Amino acid sequence: MAGFIPIEEPHRAPPRGFALWQLGFRPFYLLASVFASLSIALWAAQTAGWIRPLLPSPLRHAHEMVFGYTLAVIVGFLFTAGRNWTNRPTPTGAALAALAGWWLAGRVLVLTPYASAAAIVNATFPLAAAVALAIPFWAARNRRNYFFVALLVLLALANAAIHAANAGVLTLPGALGVQVALDVVIFVMAVMGGRVIPMFTNNGVPGAGALRDVRVERAALGSVLVLLAADALQVRAAAMAAVLAFAALAHGARLALWHPWRTRRTPLVWSLHVAYAWIVVHLLLRALAEFGLVVPTLATHALTVGAIGGLTMAMMTRTARGHTARPLRADRADVACYTLVLLAALVRVVVPLVAPGAWLAAVVASAAAWSAAFGLYALHYGPWLIRPRLDGAPG
Repeated sequence: MAGFIPIEEPHRAPPRGFALWQLGFRPFYLLASVFASLSIALWAAQTAGWIRPLLPSPLRHAHEMVFGYTLAVIVGFLFTAGRNWTNRPTPTGAALAALAGWWLAGRVLVLTPYASAAAIVNATFPLAAAVALAIPFWAARNRRNYFFVALLVLLALANAAIHAANAGVLTLPGALGVQVALDVVIFVMAVMGGRVIPMFTNNGVPGAGALRDVRVERAALGSVLVLLAADALQVRAAAMAAVLAFAALAHGARLALWHPWRTRRTPLVWSLHVAYAWIVVHLLLRALAEFGLVVPTLATHALTVGAIGGLTMAMMTRTARGHTARPLRADRADVACYTLVLLAALVRVVVPLVAPGAWLAAVVASAAAWSAAFGLYALHYGPWLIRPRLDGAPG
């Protein structure tokens, strides 16, 4: 148009200041991503015999990925979401720094001979997080989310049971505590997935038409609670396979209602759907493992690498973008993170399934992809997590 002079928007300088302790997602996402990258790389090197063992058993490795990495992401997410749910403050400043230090102390102590100190620190961290979350929930009478406090307490009990079994105080197998904790994590993912995946799908993909059915919702969530009880009672064989098969059917139906095939052009959304699909794969593989048709560790890694790794990565990117006032649009680094986690899951589960003799190569290759994904997240999001929001708002 004649006479029209385009005016460019002024360049916005990057925010200054240190904001790591302003909201829960900041320290816990950063710590979790760095820990996930380094610990799995070291575990793979130990498994391959390249370095002296740091974690003396697969049980300790499992413990660290559940009560180290996964719990850190859950706590960071709940502290962040809890403030939105209640309009009340969750830990910030010195209190948040102390909780992050508490978590970090647990990661260090498991590498030392001080088993009692490690047990106390690791078992009390989720209790401290539960109390910190319960205060705003109670003040706001946010009854809808009280169960998250109970789940953190249950994780603390499972953690204590693992340490007690390791010390010979309990006769229960230590792996039982890990399995119960994994079931709790599945329930957390199922609840939050049901709340946000259909909403994010419909908001991010025009015409997606993601649906929720009350009967399917009850079946999906109820089946995980039944699975939790069955694992706690150590139900096995056909009875457990039936529980697992029903749960797989319920969660598969739930995912189908969300129309995942319509999200393929939107990485910030398809990453959530792909991760949730690994829950179904996990349940099916566990059912097959009850009859000795597959190795149980394949089911475990479908859950830990595919579902937990994929869903936490998807949520860490999305919530970090939202809470640092950045566009809710995946960039190339985000897509690389999603792809690397998916590759890690496929290699860790599929390769040993079709070529059992290549399991060590699969472990190393999967670990490399996993470590690259979370290392990339730490590098890409680390500067955003330690700086204030772009819009200058608190949080």
